Amino acid sequence: MDKKPVLVIMAAGMGSRYGGLKQIDGMGPNGEIIIDYSLYDAKRAGFEKVVCIIKHEIEEDFKAIMNRGAAKKLDIEYAFQSLDDLPEGYQVPEGREKPWGTSHAIRAARNLVDGPFAVINADDYYGTEVYKTMYDYLSKAEDKDGVYDFSMMGYKLENTLTEAGTVARGVCVDKDGYLADIEERLKIGWKDGKIAYTEDDGESWTEVPMGTTVSMNFFGFTPAIMKELDERFPAFLDQALKENPLKGEYLIPRVVGDLVSEGKATVRILPSEDKWFGVTYHEDKEAFVKAINEKIKEGVYPEDLWG
Repeated sequence: MDKKPVLVIMAAGMGSRYGGLKQIDGMGPNGEIIIDYSLYDAKRAGFEKVVCIIKHEIEEDFKAIMNRGAAKKLDIEYAFQSLDDLPEGYQVPEGREKPWGTSHAIRAARNLVDGPFAVINADDYYGTEVYKTMYDYLSKAEDKDGVYDFSMMGYKLENTLTEAGTVARGVCVDKDGYLADIEERLKIGWKDGKIAYTEDDGESWTEVPMGTTVSMNFFGFTPAIMKELDERFPAFLDQALKENPLKGEYLIPRVVGDLVSEGKATVRILPSEDKWFGVTYHEDKEAFVKAINEKIKEGVYPEDLWG
């Protein structure tokens, strides 16, 4: 790829389980938010351009936070995930408030990204080295013979869980360092000292082995993904509007999994030993603040991040 990799950050989620807009909740000693630390790590890895996907309701507050720090060091642009950003002929069902999911969010940046890009969640702290790993891979990524050259950071499941409740994780099947399959588990977490997921609101649980590789929505894509997201969106809507019009989600792990199973993409798993930190629930904030303060003491980050 001739173009430098871009970082795309999904920050338009509602934060319903957290109990507020966690994307703009100050965590660092000077009010830094989680994205600030992600951007700091991304910048020292080589990323120069960032696209933040937000919703119009938080635009003013979000831009103010970026402008006081990160926007002075990086080229930041904004895309907006809107419920009514739908293909011609489709309408938002009455009563729908929930965003359409991560694939829809990434699609919102289709007019701002025309080269290789990494995508991350706004409310996840991924570690310091992963950005360099992803940047280096994307710098050489090249689609060949009609097969897309994608990648993803792979985390050990036990390093990505919270004590506060269940989370959504893409559980991966690894074959010779490449993604063979991915299953989105929407409710997975600690259960009696083991890891398990439920698909019936806790009536039954299925155990998942320690060390299982999971996706944290930290993917690396060539621009071809935008075309696929656009072309597959109507089929998703047809099914979702029929079966689950208020909460159906167009999720990126499912699209990636479909592309792999169809032989249209390979996804290189880039393993990480880092421990994830995030704020899925409000109770997670204290643990994240503590972790960041420890990293500041260790010299991983300066106390004044953008000073």
